[in-house]
Amino acid sequence: QVQLVESGGGLVQAGDSLRLSCAASGTPLGTSAMGWFRQPPGQERKFVAGITHKGQNTRYAESLEGRFTISRDSAKNTIFYLQMNSLKPEDTAVYYCARARIGLSAFPANYDSWGQGTQVIVSS
Repeated sequence: QVQLVESGGGLVQAGDSLRLSCAASGTPLGTSAMGWFRQPPGQERKFVAGITHKGQNTRYAESLEGRFTISRDSAKNTIFYLQMNSLKPEDTAVYYCARARIGLSAFPANYDSWGQGTQVIVSS
């Protein structure tokens, strides 16, 4: 079983940047794609970004492309990042990383392992 641990969240002001990290341990990730999701207060969990196992392909929620960048550590296939720039109050959410079961999906149901989440709060 794979364990995922997110870190890097916090309280920032609008316009600031944050980089979230996701560390994987346990069962090797193999060729699995990885994704980031977020869940604002009182809302459903939504796709943010995904990356294939070698990092050759990425996918973003349309509204976030250009501000957010997903990447993975090229030396270790166990660390993933989400760089978030020009943060807005509407980016406030708990951010989760997850391992995809199939492909580079935007649907939470297609991910089988999740971290506990890291809180991001953006003040105006």
